[in-house]
This record gives sequence, C-alpha cells and structure tokens, in this order.
Amino acid sequence: METTLFDDLVQSLKEARAISKGEAPASRRFEVTPPDARAVREQIGLSQSEFASLMQVSVKTLQNWEQHRRHPTGPAAALLKIVSSAPEVALKSLHA
Repeated sequence: METTLFDDLVQSLKEARAISKGEAPASRRFEVTPPDARAVREQIGLSQSEFASLMQVSVKTLQNWEQHRRHPTGPAAALLKIVSSAPEVALKSLHA
C-alpha cells in the first residue's frame, strides 16, 4: 500500500474516533424524522386498532408512537412516510 494512502486511512480513523467520542464535529449529519403517527392515522381516518393492523404492529406499539414514548424506526418509519405522502396508494397496496 502506498504510504500516502495509508496515511490518509490512518488520519480518517483518527477523525472517526474523535467524532465518536464527541471531540470533533461530524462534517455531515443526516437526521430522518418519521411523520407523526397520530397525524397520519387521523389523516386516513382509521382507529388505533385498524391502523396498528395495517402497520402490522401491536396497538400498544402504536400508542407508544402516538404518545412519543417511542419512535418508529426502519421499515415502520418508511411505511409511515409512504402512508402520509400517498395514503390512497398505500392503503390500496396494503389491503390487496
């Protein structure tokens, strides 16, 4: 390996360590916030049990999202975003 390439790699690792320890700011940061679960549910006019069934989560999980005790992550957050932006398409696809 070229010494300049190795030196760049070592420098990158040092920067990553400093960022992870909070000693240096990250050069870029992306935060994706899922839509408000209650607002999405009310937008499409479903009860908590109907919406939980649609999202394939328990009613308790949905209640935790709606009361902001927990936040949807991963596929659930993506599905909430789809349902909020294209509710007709999402409902048609999920009920098929």
